[in-house]
Amino acid sequence: MPRTVASVTGQTFSDFEYIIVDDGSTDGTFEWLQTITDSRVKVMSHDSRSNKGQAASINLGMSRASGDYLVILDSDDLLAFEALEKHVEMLDANPALGMVYGQGYAVDIDDQALYPLFSENHVEESKPDRLLLDCYVVSPGLCMFRKSVVEAAGPLEVSFRAAQDHDFLLRVVEQAPFAYSGVVCFYYRKHDGTISANGQLTRWENGFEILRRASKRYSYSKSTLRKRKAVLSYRLGAVLFGQGARLKAMGYFMQSGFLDPLRALAVMTGRETIQ
Repeated sequence: MPRTVASVTGQTFSDFEYIIVDDGSTDGTFEWLQTITDSRVKVMSHDSRSNKGQAASINLGMSRASGDYLVILDSDDLLAFEALEKHVEMLDANPALGMVYGQGYAVDIDDQALYPLFSENHVEESKPDRLLLDCYVVSPGLCMFRKSVVEAAGPLEVSFRAAQDHDFLLRVVEQAPFAYSGVVCFYYRKHDGTISANGQLTRWENGFEILRRASKRYSYSKSTLRKRKAVLSYRLGAVLFGQGARLKAMGYFMQSGFLDPLRALAVMTGRETIQ
C-alpha cells in the first residue's frame, strides 16, 4: 500500500484529489492511512467500516470525486509518475473522448517489470465490438475516464464478484470514443497465486450475463456476440474439465467449436491462445 500511495502522490501533475476507500481492513492499513499528511489524500470507509467488496468501494470513491477525470487504482498496483499529466493533456485536447488508456507492465512483488501489456504495434480503433470480444484492457488502472461519461455509463455492478471491470469498461466505451496513448502509465501487480477454480467459474459464468446485458444495451454485431459466446463457452468448459465435470465440459467445448469453428481449430492446433 505505501508504494501505491507514493506512486500517486509523486505524480508530475499535482492538481488532483486521491480518494482511498478502506474496505474494512483488519491488518492495520486503515490506521496507517490516518498518518498520511498530504492534503490531497482523502481516506473513506463504508458505514461501520464494513467490508462491501471492490465494486462497492470503487463506486463510493467515484461518487465522492469532484474532478472532471477519474482513475481507478487497486491497492497494490502502481501509477507511472507521468500518468496523470499525459492523460489529462490528451483528454483536454480531445473533448469527444470518454476514455484514454496507456501502456502498462506486469511487475513482480519487487516492482521488477515482467512484460508489457500491449505490443509495440498496438492500435486502438475505438470499436466497442473489439473490446467485448477480446477483453484486452486488463485493468481500469490503465485508463483515465471522463467523469461525465462514467456518470452516463453507471457504476460498477456490485453483484458481480468477478469480471465487473470488463462490464464497466464496456458500458463506458459504449458512451463515447476511446483512445490509446502509448504512454507508460501503469504497473500491474502479478501475483504468484492464481484465481481459485470456483473464482474462475464465477468469472466465466458472469461473462455470459455480461454478454447478455451488452446485447440488449448496444448494437454489437451478431458475429461479435457469437464469437464472444464461443470464447466464454471454451473458458467455462476448461474450468469444468479441470474440476472433473468432463461430460458437462464437453458440451461447452462442442458449443464453442460450433459457434466459432475457425478459432476453435486455431486453439486446438496451438496457433492461438484464447483470451
